[in-house]
Amino acid sequence: MGQKQQLDGIDLGSLKVLVLVSDLGSFSAAANRLDVNQSTVSYTVERLRAVFRDPLFLRQGNRMLPTEKCSELTETARRMLDQLAAFTAEQAFDPVSATGSVTVSCNFHERQIVVPEFCARLRRAAPNVRLVVLESAVHGKRQLKRNECDIVLGPIEIFGEAYFRTHLFTDRYVCVMDPENPLTRAPLDLGAYRSARHIQVNHNGEWQGLYIAALEAKGVPFESSVVLPSHDNLERIIAGSDLIATIPARLAQALGDRLSVAEFPLEVPIHIDMYWTARTAQSGLHRWARQLLAEVARSRPDGAGSAAASQ
Repeated sequence: MGQKQQLDGIDLGSLKVLVLVSDLGSFSAAANRLDVNQSTVSYTVERLRAVFRDPLFLRQGNRMLPTEKCSELTETARRMLDQLAAFTAEQAFDPVSATGSVTVSCNFHERQIVVPEFCARLRRAAPNVRLVVLESAVHGKRQLKRNECDIVLGPIEIFGEAYFRTHLFTDRYVCVMDPENPLTRAPLDLGAYRSARHIQVNHNGEWQGLYIAALEAKGVPFESSVVLPSHDNLERIIAGSDLIATIPARLAQALGDRLSVAEFPLEVPIHIDMYWTARTAQSGLHRWARQLLAEVARSRPDGAGSAAASQ
């Protein structure tokens, strides 16, 4: 069979199989995602191997790893599929009658500050639209790349032509502590901060606050007395103790007057951005959801944001 005839036999379904096997590292996982038999996936991969004259995937342990040629093909196929999805997305949008889902990936900061109002406004305006919120930790780019989410929010940088970005707001760090903590009696300088007993929130060991690198750049080592996986119940752990935590200012505002707040001794901006891909760029539902998220984020106290990309 000639090369042209072989290429004529490749359809969008085959490309989708290629992308899924590459992302998931498993024929069976790809079959489950597509709701087909594993033999269907195996047959499709064999057909692609013949067309491109490459093994495409090699087994290593329990995973199927892509060859170099397969990785290049996968990225081309991914861009093609996303662009076709964008072309077929419905442009007109009426939230009252809209159906579908919006999946947002973010961490505790954004879930506490942005998501509650966003959810309330989305439910009022588009009651038949389903909202799914995922934990992003440091996996936002991977989640977007694999179409596991539609939007990523956070203080992260996702580079590449396949990704769109808009700036939502800039936060800063403050320190929270028990009102009886002696450190509340004077402005907090670097010396006092260094000698304090610190809580570190490390997002399940996958990420550390931007303030730690800023301290190290000033020659101030950061040592924690308590390490927590998230900001959950932070105020209950601090209450009655000598511990302090360095957290975003908007998050501290949400704690009300239960803890004392002191300025962090360095100026460390926390830029919260929103990312999405071509797959949802022209979707009426997702364009509307992104605009709503931006409105909610920029309406919060002390918020300032300017668009870096069109909605």
